[in-house]
Amino acid sequence: MEIVVILIIGAVAGWLGSTIYTGSGLGLIGNIVVGVVGSFVGYWALGKLGVDLGSGWIGVILTGAVGAIIILILLNLIFPRR
Repeated sequence: MEIVVILIIGAVAGWLGSTIYTGSGLGLIGNIVVGVVGSFVGYWALGKLGVDLGSGWIGVILTGAVGAIIILILLNLIFPRR
């Protein structure tokens, strides 16, 4: 059950990140991957800055979205659009 919750939160965080940072769409699987990895990046980056967005569902999704935006920025720097 926990893996399903992680995938749902990752999908929402990835979708929110890709909506805020307008880049090329990654699709459902791409949003899940970016959201899940973005959650780890977001917790790390916001932890280094001393920022806490909360411990509830909204905080987790926002933290994942911040990390997803960071990942999308890095992906667009590495693989620029033509």
